[in-house]
Amino acid sequence: MVTQGIDWHSHGDIKDASRTGDYGAVIRRARRACGMTQSQFAEQCGLTQSAVSRLENSQSGSYNMTTLANAATALGLPFELVGLANHHSNGIPPVERREFTFLVGGLAAAVPLTPAPAAGPPDGDSSPAAALRVVTSSYRRLDATTVSSDLAETIHGHLRLIQSIAQTSADAVQRARMASVGSEAASFAAWLAWDMADYGSARRWYGSSIKAAHASGDMLLAAYQTGSLASFEADTGTPHEALRLVGEARHHLGKDMPVLATVWLSSIEAIAHASKGDRTACERALRTCDRHASMMPAGPVVWPWIFAFDERKIAACRVTCAARLASTQPIRVSEKDIAVALRSGNDKQRALLTIDAATSHLRSGDAEAAFTLASRALGEGIRLRSGKIVEKARRLRSTYTDSRHTTMVREFDAHLHATYL
Repeated sequence: MVTQGIDWHSHGDIKDASRTGDYGAVIRRARRACGMTQSQFAEQCGLTQSAVSRLENSQSGSYNMTTLANAATALGLPFELVGLANHHSNGIPPVERREFTFLVGGLAAAVPLTPAPAAGPPDGDSSPAAALRVVTSSYRRLDATTVSSDLAETIHGHLRLIQSIAQTSADAVQRARMASVGSEAASFAAWLAWDMADYGSARRWYGSSIKAAHASGDMLLAAYQTGSLASFEADTGTPHEALRLVGEARHHLGKDMPVLATVWLSSIEAIAHASKGDRTACERALRTCDRHASMMPAGPVVWPWIFAFDERKIAACRVTCAARLASTQPIRVSEKDIAVALRSGNDKQRALLTIDAATSHLRSGDAEAAFTLASRALGEGIRLRSGKIVEKARRLRSTYTDSRHTTMVREFDAHLHATYL
């Protein structure tokens, strides 16, 4: 088997396949030029023979970039022939860069991301990618009690650092892992934009995080980011899109879906159905959520989640569903559910759930209790400068049409009308 000393640029058929983006054909022709069978090549790359066959026959489809890098290394192929070189490489067309970029803050600065291997960092990993991932997780934990606009400035700087390291790292493996790191950071930037009620920016950031996750080749991360966008769509009034995205996330995971992912996606599905007013489908999704929650193994939370999906979150889902369904299609939510949900240690989430609980009281005719709770939540929203909380309070107020305003309602109105974030 010959893998050294070959002038690959002299192979016209390989260059032709590369120019058209058919990197599977590039690999197949180069393997044959080296005198290797698919099985021998698979062993060289650490792949199965069937994986090599799929790679070689994928034509101009979607490629796992880490696999391409490994295959090129095993064959001694220049990276530009499989679309991994920069834009200066002899006119060979690079892999579509817009699929691996995201915007930093309000600037039109593209952040090129390359693929990352599947799964989170191993224990004891001291690489730049692992360190940056820890920083992102720390920022996510701070979100519970920190003003989003303050965190957003920091996370945008964090994204610029990720960009810089991705561009200057000389190690191909580390550059590859920056894709998943960038995906997580972009997703958190989306979450912050959502909290600030900047829905356009939130969608753009979520879209960027999904593209970067796909570039990494990690289907668990891609499913997580797709589910995150689904949660956003369910909350902001496009439940049909949310349900489509939930289905897409499940497709990414296939039969290997972690129990946590099943529970989480079912909760998003339940809220989307509730937003559509479909009580039957909502209750079916809630039952799936409950059933699988009892199967969740003890131990650390599966990456890329950093918070457990415990009884508080399931109770919170029920409370939210009850608030979303029309009064003619109520869903049963107990006082225990409300009490458990409101034990959340996340100030922002607790305020949002308090408004959901207020909505349930309002629909049962108890305006005094509803606006007492809503006033408390609004105060938290103002303290945390959360546009998401304030907008939810506004939506609650818009559903109350009784002209007989109590003192509590008038005080709530005065507080709400004076609020400008």
